[in-house]
Amino acid sequence: MTAPHRTIETDPREVRADLAAAFRWTARLDMHEGVANHFSVALDPEGRRFLVNPNHMHFARIRASDLIEVDAGDPETLERPDAPDPTAWGLHGAVHRAVPRARCVMHVHSPYATALACLEDPTLPPIDQNACMFFDRVAVDRGYGGLAFEDEGARCARLLDDPKTTILLMGNHGVLAIGATVGETFDRLYYFERAAATYLRALWTGRPLSILSEAVAETTAQQLEAYPGAGERHLAELRALLDAEGSDYAE
Repeated sequence: MTAPHRTIETDPREVRADLAAAFRWTARLDMHEGVANHFSVALDPEGRRFLVNPNHMHFARIRASDLIEVDAGDPETLERPDAPDPTAWGLHGAVHRAVPRARCVMHVHSPYATALACLEDPTLPPIDQNACMFFDRVAVDRGYGGLAFEDEGARCARLLDDPKTTILLMGNHGVLAIGATVGETFDRLYYFERAAATYLRALWTGRPLSILSEAVAETTAQQLEAYPGAGERHLAELRALLDAEGSDYAE
């Protein structure tokens, strides 16, 4: 049985818990960056109201009740006493305003994706099944201009115009994943990091790469996109593991 897709309209407490679990597991995998990096999930059909992590709170401590609600159309957001980090507002606010299909947005400086983003040619070739998942679905930002305040965030959001794009590889910076649900988005973030790790390790051998054909890569990507409930099931299992440990993430 696959886990259900979460929607804030039907199950807001579970969506909060899903996002909190994603924070906890991202920290466990060492894909976070100190008290930086941010995840968000839309609350309304238009995608402009969203939950985001509190300013400078470590991923490993975030609970469902800690998440703050903001409106991407409210210019006074950064004046609030519980204002999010300005770069969270700049990047995530811009994406939620401009890209309604990005119901969930996850940005990290994970080790392998960031290393890939620092190469002169950051292309991820389809050398394995995980890499095929992202074939022709990665936008690459080659115009890094500093911290992701509002202007930089808006520029990055424009790179997500192609409806096939699921990953923004932020050159000299990190990676951003988008999706329809927390489970789908975390699954993409996780597998992109795995794919980047495999690729960079393969490069370390110095031996020629075995690159799959574009036809096989695209077929595999479509098969993975159609695979029933994979992201939801992945997150449900991570939550089950946290529950078994007595974690307070869902509080």
